[in-house]
Amino acid sequence: MLHNALRFVLIACLFGAGPLLAGDWPQFRGPGSLGRAATEDALPSDIGPQAESLLWKTELPPGHSSPVIVGDRIFVTGARDGKLLTFGLDRQTGNILWEQVAPYEKLEVIHAIGSHAQCTPAADDERVVVFFGSAGLFCYDHDGKPLWQKPMGPFSNTFGAGSSPLIVSEVVILGQDHDQHSFLMAVNKRTGDTIWTTDRAEFPRNWCTPILWDNLGRKQIVMAATLRVIGYDLETGVEAWTVRGISRTVCMTPVVGEDGNLYLAGWAAGGDENEAIAIEPFAEASAQYDKDNSGTLEEAELPDNPIQQRFTQVDRNKDGAVTRAEYEFFQSLFERGQNMILSIKPGPAGESTESHIRWTQKKQVPFCASPLYHDGMIITVKDGGIVSCWQAETGKALKQLRLPAPATDEYYSSPTYGDGKIFFANQLGVVSVLAASKELKVLHQAEFGEDIYASPAITDGKIYLRTAAGLYCFGTK
Repeated sequence: MLHNALRFVLIACLFGAGPLLAGDWPQFRGPGSLGRAATEDALPSDIGPQAESLLWKTELPPGHSSPVIVGDRIFVTGARDGKLLTFGLDRQTGNILWEQVAPYEKLEVIHAIGSHAQCTPAADDERVVVFFGSAGLFCYDHDGKPLWQKPMGPFSNTFGAGSSPLIVSEVVILGQDHDQHSFLMAVNKRTGDTIWTTDRAEFPRNWCTPILWDNLGRKQIVMAATLRVIGYDLETGVEAWTVRGISRTVCMTPVVGEDGNLYLAGWAAGGDENEAIAIEPFAEASAQYDKDNSGTLEEAELPDNPIQQRFTQVDRNKDGAVTRAEYEFFQSLFERGQNMILSIKPGPAGESTESHIRWTQKKQVPFCASPLYHDGMIITVKDGGIVSCWQAETGKALKQLRLPAPATDEYYSSPTYGDGKIFFANQLGVVSVLAASKELKVLHQAEFGEDIYASPAITDGKIYLRTAAGLYCFGTK
């Protein structure tokens, strides 16, 4: 067990922000975006709003960001009365020590169930960086003193921004895919100055948080997005490799296994086998629906069809009309997008689709919840509470079960591991605790009665769970 813990710490240091402690949880899904505790401290299974394991609860304004933990601080964001807020909490007590308001000119449009505080902060031993799509990047020290800000947004995206920043040594990495002007950038963490920016204009809206991959000694930023996965050189932002053939939209974040391989998934409506969405050619649609003979299609002209249902996505420049080019671009996404879980082996360079995909799996593909690697297995959760365990080496299905909760449940929170247990939280606030084995035995289930979108943070024998109403801390007393 000690050997595994030391190996985890070494892996996390390769992907981490700075001189962090093994008990820190510095970014979305923790050290290296692995979604797992760094140590095997004992954790309670019987968590819940009235459980004996509850150490404290702190009320917070609503937000979808997950908590990050560095040193004696917890950092999280929220939105209240039109204000975009960053909070610094005491790690031991949960007391709010400070809050800062991020200024903006205009709040961006968000999804009906979205939040203006969707992106998880990133922190190191000196500072915390937060991102609000409506306002940009903000950097504070651990006591809440503003250090710099980088205005951005609002972006061309009617669902809002959701990809979180990460800190790699002296730089902040931020990826943003929207219907226009998508980009990946590196920023000096001390000054906020841009180091490099890579144009990703080919990509419409996606919500993958970038991760760092040590690809055979080359540190690369990996992003999964519309139809392809890309690795970028960390120092320059130049595209180093690509693997093609995934879904038309990607909402989850990849994970690097202890075996050094990359694991990811992508799901979008119409991408499942035997459930393809087909739309007629633009010429036929125009002949039927272009009532004013403008050469474009307006939303009011269209019937209830896949284009009308996704009009704000198809209309990438947001001028209220879909051109032939916009229509045919989206049509091609329906034709080419494939929902799948896949694994990529180390060493890709250039076009690597045929050479570096280890395996693909097209069943039970998760939508937003990121995959978890544990003990030679990949664990996923699909909307409806379907948990699957796959053999990491081959992609072979080992076990599947449906969690004992309503089949309509959706999972925006990603599974998180600690102490031989995996914690799952659905949108309705039902938390399930499963044994981390291929049997996937259900150990406990609790209803919080509060929506949950954030992923848990687990460190030093404590579970930090953010709900729509606040932040809970559980541990053994």
